[in-house]
Amino acid sequence: MAEKRDEIILRGLQENNLKNIDLNIPKEKINVFTGLSGSGKSSVVFDTLATESRRQMTLNYPLYIRHQMPRYERPHADLMQHLSPVVVVEQKPVRGNSRSTVGTYMDIDPLIRLLFSRIGSPPLGSATEFSSDSSFGKCPECSGFGEIVAPDIHKLIDHTKSLRDSAVRFKPLAPPGWQGRWMVDGGLFDPDLPIKDFTEEKYNMLVYGPPEGERAFSKYYYKVGNRDIEWDGLLPRFIRLYINRDLTKLKIVSQEDVLAMTARTPCPTCEGSGLNPKVLECKINGLNIAQYDRLEMTDLLDELAKIKDPVGTSIAQQVYPSVKQLVDLGLGYLSLARKVGTLSGGEAQRVKIARHLGSSLNNITYIFDEPSAGLHPEEIEKLTHMLESLRDNYNTVVVIEHNLAVIKTADEIIEMGPGAGATGGEVVYQGAQAGLQKASAITDLNHKVTVNKTPRQAESSFSIQNASANNLKDVSVDIPKNVLVSVCGVSGSGKSSLMFGAFADNYPETISVGQGSIGTSSRSTLATYMGIMDDIRSILAKETGQPVGLFSFNSLGACPVCEGKGVTTPDVAFADPVTVTCEACRGTRYSDEALSHRHLGKNIVEILDLSIEETNEYLKMPKIVKKVDTLKDVGLGYLTLGQTTSSLSGGEVQRLKLASHLKKEGQIYLLDEPSLGLHTKDNAHLLAVFQGLVDKGNSVILIEHNLNFIAASDWVIEMGPGGGKKGGEVLFEGTPEAMLEAETLTAKWLRDGVKGSFD
Repeated sequence: MAEKRDEIILRGLQENNLKNIDLNIPKEKINVFTGLSGSGKSSVVFDTLATESRRQMTLNYPLYIRHQMPRYERPHADLMQHLSPVVVVEQKPVRGNSRSTVGTYMDIDPLIRLLFSRIGSPPLGSATEFSSDSSFGKCPECSGFGEIVAPDIHKLIDHTKSLRDSAVRFKPLAPPGWQGRWMVDGGLFDPDLPIKDFTEEKYNMLVYGPPEGERAFSKYYYKVGNRDIEWDGLLPRFIRLYINRDLTKLKIVSQEDVLAMTARTPCPTCEGSGLNPKVLECKINGLNIAQYDRLEMTDLLDELAKIKDPVGTSIAQQVYPSVKQLVDLGLGYLSLARKVGTLSGGEAQRVKIARHLGSSLNNITYIFDEPSAGLHPEEIEKLTHMLESLRDNYNTVVVIEHNLAVIKTADEIIEMGPGAGATGGEVVYQGAQAGLQKASAITDLNHKVTVNKTPRQAESSFSIQNASANNLKDVSVDIPKNVLVSVCGVSGSGKSSLMFGAFADNYPETISVGQGSIGTSSRSTLATYMGIMDDIRSILAKETGQPVGLFSFNSLGACPVCEGKGVTTPDVAFADPVTVTCEACRGTRYSDEALSHRHLGKNIVEILDLSIEETNEYLKMPKIVKKVDTLKDVGLGYLTLGQTTSSLSGGEVQRLKLASHLKKEGQIYLLDEPSLGLHTKDNAHLLAVFQGLVDKGNSVILIEHNLNFIAASDWVIEMGPGGGKKGGEVLFEGTPEAMLEAETLTAKWLRDGVKGSFD
């Protein structure tokens, strides 16, 4: 029995595509799960191990507390033993409101406020008075938000259109709303003249209202008569009705609709801090609390070290470890004031890691979802040291990972496969690194990077001149057209500021594919996401003479028992949820009537069970063929049309999103780390797509850390040399082959990659 306690025992795992597998996961070791996207890694780690551990942990709480907590269903497995409490560190965005910052998330801000209340000069009072949430501490001008929200006339009005042609872009002030009709029919303005052709007098009347001291009226026509209404100008009206009021109380117009018509500028009174100017007068070594919050983490460490006051020193010592943890994870360029909503997936994950590393608990199972995401090869070494320190503190570490440098830190490698989707779900190999090469044809730990020695020659280029947003230092760069370009550099070096900021602003026609998630729900399928579900229903309706709604489980075709969900959830008070396959439709979601109609021998469920590879044999509509082919192009041919988007892995979601963009007609593609979540073998599929796009005359620009993608490019631009204020410069421009001779961080790792050395 003693030996068994050193392992997590899992038997008969059947979640998603898992094929009744058995696993023993050693404790106090680094266990790395690898394999192709969709091979079953997440099904083992998240849907089974993490879910069951969380479910059992909640059983320790009283019923009334459990009822308020997330409720987990028991995973499909025969036996799960010797689990320990889990901490899950995923790539999902950090949750928080619009004011949530790195300082608040890491619980550092309360200590900084305490520090200023104790040793700040001139002294102010209690720590709460240093908060923009307090009645004294908040700025009287912006109410603590740090921003002034004002309408942007260029967002509000399309100057090329007339009033009748919806020049006013804000719907409540445009036709067919009463205020829009009033502007068109009232007689004050020519409703058919483009706004840009208005005289200065008429334009000012429309936008700002009548001159000071004057009044203007125009008629509003009712069905039963008319009356004069005073015209006060578009901007004054917008401010009065939609800015100077609580936007959350609006019923017809959402807060987002209003904010889309505005520009936000830092509040001049508090310099964007949200704090009362009296609070900002209190300083430590010449810096006020807002300046402290804006310091990069590396500089904050220096300021904390300067504090000599005994009371201040004791508080600074409590702040120091959390800040140092962020610096050690390569986030030294962040500040406490950085909004968590602006962090990339990789940055958010490392902030979560830093928060957990401050814990003194041990004998925990830490689960990481591709922690190398967003990391430059130079920064991965810091990550592997962190994983090792967690293990050495008597914790079990479970990592889903494709990066070879991280895989090489594993004490135990578990490879899932051999394929993806229906062809995955098995354990291909479990054991030490040495045995992986013999057992697996999937993961090659000795993989060598191949450098493109015949790059395409560009005839023209895109130009960025004097870019200076965020940390960019007056950057001017030419990016070749109609070739494959990789933009690389350490985290925070300015890659996104340059490309998604300056480049996208200069070339608004760019098709940008970021890392944002797609809307996923249990009713959203591959077919609905790709926009071909309506076409499939139309084919069936046309052939059978039935209404289109009969072939939708959200409409007439829904199973009457489960209402199109495919499952039923018996409601038993305080018990854990149990999902039962609907007996009436056997999980198909459709009624018997819907299933009785067929196209080429297949009913709607059998058509949705077709894999992407098989689809074109049955559905030959050109629109469907074109969209399905894009899914094949990005290596998703093994998925089925009816697979729910909520069941897809992170890598699959990203490739699905790429596929939806590839069907657009566009000439410039800008992609943010497309290799994220992809196994090395999957990279080849994606690279072939990009090369094909370029061959057709498109420009493809990647922001990437993956050396395989960088090496395969025609042109490479490296930003750096560091992150934050230490970055923002162009270090290298040239071919991958020329980069091998360069003295930059990426060049160093590229040379190692060519040799097959990722240690």
